[in-house]
Amino acid sequence: MKSITIKGSERESVGKVATKALRNAGLVPCVLYGGNQAVHFSAAEIAFKNLVYTPNAHTVVIDLGTKSFNAVLQDIQVHPVSDKILHIDFFELFDDKEITMEVPVKITGVSKGVLAGGVLRLNTRKLKVKALPKNLPDFVELDITSLEMGNKVYVTKLVSDSYKLIHPDNTVVAQVRVSRAALKAAQEAAKAAKAPAKGKKK
Repeated sequence: MKSITIKGSERESVGKVATKALRNAGLVPCVLYGGNQAVHFSAAEIAFKNLVYTPNAHTVVIDLGTKSFNAVLQDIQVHPVSDKILHIDFFELFDDKEITMEVPVKITGVSKGVLAGGVLRLNTRKLKVKALPKNLPDFVELDITSLEMGNKVYVTKLVSDSYKLIHPDNTVVAQVRVSRAALKAAQEAAKAAKAPAKGKKK
């Protein structure tokens, strides 16, 4: 999984006044959990643009000058009106400990069902993956080439030796639904087949 480096500074004061002063200066207050003790730090809001404003999943290297930590984004608070980042929680990664995080589903190929007039529906856009940090994928790839109209792909088709998917086996990831136009054409064809041919004597 790709890593993004966030350069920041440790926070000595974590009170409301200090937090407000940080935000006024264009900095985002953050906390890193998962280690022996929580690490409070801050970084410029622009430092998070490649982490927050992307559908892809990333691990993070938090560089605090004399210390650095490998982590993943755990929670983010955004202002409801201005969309400014108010606070971010990170979770520290360790090479020998599995971590669970959401990873996007990446569709490849063109479905036979879509070519026949069906409509592709991606039911699950992100999957919860549990793995060691080195095995975390950037995305879970789903090849839909062989997907016929009316067929579904269940999460069981996406299993891997490198990671576990934390979903029930009956979770539908994608399906090709019969479009209204295709359904109407099929109904009309069925009616035509049942109707007696014109001019035929009984």
